[in-house]
Amino acid sequence: METILIVEDRESMSDMLKETLKAEGYRTVIARDGLEGIKKLKEDRVDMVLTDLKLPKKDGIDVLKAAKEENPLTPVIVMTAFGSVETAVIAMKEGAFDFITKPFDTDHLLMLMKRALETQRLMTENMLLKEEFSAQLGIPRIIGKSEKITTVAQNIQKVAPSKTTVLILGESGTGKELFARGIHNLSPRREYPFVPINCAAIPRELLESELFGHEKGAFTGADFRKMGKFELADKGTIFLDEIGEMDTALQAKLLRVLQEGEIERIGGLKTIKIDVRIIAASNKDLEKAVSEKAFREDLFYRLNVFPVMIPPLRERTEDIPLLADFFLNKYCRELKAPLKSISNETMEMLVNYSWKGNVRELENTIERAIILCDGRVITPGHVSLSTLSLEAGLKNLPMNGTLEDASKEALRIAETQRITKALKETKGNKSRAAEALQVSYKTLLTKIKEYHIE
Repeated sequence: METILIVEDRESMSDMLKETLKAEGYRTVIARDGLEGIKKLKEDRVDMVLTDLKLPKKDGIDVLKAAKEENPLTPVIVMTAFGSVETAVIAMKEGAFDFITKPFDTDHLLMLMKRALETQRLMTENMLLKEEFSAQLGIPRIIGKSEKITTVAQNIQKVAPSKTTVLILGESGTGKELFARGIHNLSPRREYPFVPINCAAIPRELLESELFGHEKGAFTGADFRKMGKFELADKGTIFLDEIGEMDTALQAKLLRVLQEGEIERIGGLKTIKIDVRIIAASNKDLEKAVSEKAFREDLFYRLNVFPVMIPPLRERTEDIPLLADFFLNKYCRELKAPLKSISNETMEMLVNYSWKGNVRELENTIERAIILCDGRVITPGHVSLSTLSLEAGLKNLPMNGTLEDASKEALRIAETQRITKALKETKGNKSRAAEALQVSYKTLLTKIKEYHIE
């Protein structure tokens, strides 16, 4: 059910609109002047604004600007009396979806509203996946077109506007913090801090102080009062990465934050109220950790209100060419290198590899390849095949064709990786590499040329 904010000073008009929209299944919020309308925008989650142009205290243009500040994608329809079309045109320039002149036919208004909401839905549906939207809204861009990653993006868009606690699960390198930032930047809290903390990177005895802060003299070395991450994230979002590594004693304190919305600094005597949205992440199986008594069951269920599972890269192989091209352009710019391309053979190799390090490993591989490539085309020899597992390459051998074809492809993968490893170990000395491989120098040169190894 969409919520429509009606900002109209005439009671008879606002009552008529309220009843009309209620009959169509909309929820309505009423404001009698512009100032109240702006206040309602901050207090309630609004899907659309229907505002009169001339209002007491603040006019419709002010309401429009406030709505766009809250959420640039919120459609605003301006109602204006006949003869004020010039002002309505100004409203359009400020970002109004459309305007309608009084008196108007309610059927025409409803049609206009449905069109505006549909436009908003289509824009929102793709905003995390489309570069133009992510740039416009200042949100991280999620790259991919696979069904799995599209589903994740859609779920993030649904949960973002609420205060609901989110648990992001996925292997290392899948981009859990990127998705957490996406949730924050699509939420009403985006103007407030996003505070990430890696629970695995901080010694357990220091993590409590990092999260909750401490008072002066609370322990040896506490020479001053320190605010914790929860206080710094007030009204914003805190991202607890690798939550599965948190000590069970500290888990109990985190549970209190979720239940009561308050913290105590170490050595403090008073509780501090906070308004923080918690997004947690883990690459561990937390349900298994609960069964093994390594993670509190009550905390797990508090965190697992809205779980989001990020698929590993090997389960979204159709996204690999998009990600590879993105990182290629990114690092060519950052390294001030000429723009390069990836050969078809190299791309096929990237797609067929089982990325244990996921997107992060792919990114590192592309950056390294750009540094190694002196020419314009990245070939298999540039992607450090020695770091890729033979098992992964063989796992993705094509299952069609003859047995002889499969044998040749398996041989190519094995020989390419072994030759590359030998060349790396001998720092490119082909004579020594040939000795290590127990083949003639000429045979090695032939293989290097055949497999495009550099």
